[in-house]
Amino acid sequence: MYRLLSGHIICFLLLAAQPLAARSEDPRQLVQAAMEYWRSSSSYTEVDMTIHRPDWQRRMSLRSWTRGSKDALIIFTAPRADAGNATLKLDRSMWMFSPKLNQVIKLPASMMTQSWMGSDFSYNDLAKSDQIIDQYEHRLLSREVIDGHTVYTIESIPHDNAPIVWGKEVLRIRDDYILLQEDFYDQDMQPVRSMKTLKIGPLGGREIALVMRMTQLEKKDHWTEIVNRRAYFDLPLANYLFSLSNLRNPRPWKAP
Repeated sequence: MYRLLSGHIICFLLLAAQPLAARSEDPRQLVQAAMEYWRSSSSYTEVDMTIHRPDWQRRMSLRSWTRGSKDALIIFTAPRADAGNATLKLDRSMWMFSPKLNQVIKLPASMMTQSWMGSDFSYNDLAKSDQIIDQYEHRLLSREVIDGHTVYTIESIPHDNAPIVWGKEVLRIRDDYILLQEDFYDQDMQPVRSMKTLKIGPLGGREIALVMRMTQLEKKDHWTEIVNRRAYFDLPLANYLFSLSNLRNPRPWKAP
C-alpha cells in the first residue's frame, strides 16, 4: 500500500549507498534513487493505516511484501472485519481477494482510480511502480539545506502520451534518499493531494519514513496516515508469495 502506501503508499509506498549529492543532481536519477531506496530488491513491512474523516476515524493493520518494482502483496490483519482482505500486484495487473465473497477479482482499468480500502490512496497509487521514472519529464526546481541535509525540489510532468491522470507532481527529496513530500496536481495544475513524511527514524537497518500522511486538499480533514512498525529489506522471498493461490490462501510466513 507503495512506495503501499506508495507504492504510494502503498503503495503507496518502497539503495542505500553514498549521498545523492555525491552521486548526481540529475532530477530523474534523484527520483529513481528515492524509489529504489525504499523498496530495495525486496522488502517486508508491518504497517498501521489510519483513515480519518471529519466525523469518524478507522484504523487497520496490514503486512506487505514487495519484490523489485513490479510485484507486491498486501494482506490485512486487523480489525477482524477486514482481516484476510488482500491485494496482489504483478507488473501492471492487480487482483483483490475478499474472504467474505471468497472470490479473487481482477481489477479492470476503469476501477484503478477508485479508493483503495476506503483510504485516500487509489489503486493507481499501488500499481504505478516506476511510472514516475519512465513516463515523466523531470526538472530540478531548487535545492536548499535544512537541518544539515540538502533537500531537492523536483517538478515531474507526464509525457504527452503517458496514461497519467495527474497534470504534474512535485517531489521534495532529501540527500539521504528519503522522500519528504509528494504533491499531486490535476490537469488544471491545481494541487489536489499531498503526501508528507511526518517522522523519520531507524527501521530495518536504515533511516526511513516512519510516518507518512496523504491528505485530500479539496476535502477538509480528509487524510490517511501510514505508520511503519516493522521492516526488513533485501530478503530472499519465495515465488509462491506473489501468486493468485497465495492471495486466496496465504501460506504461513515468518519474518526473520
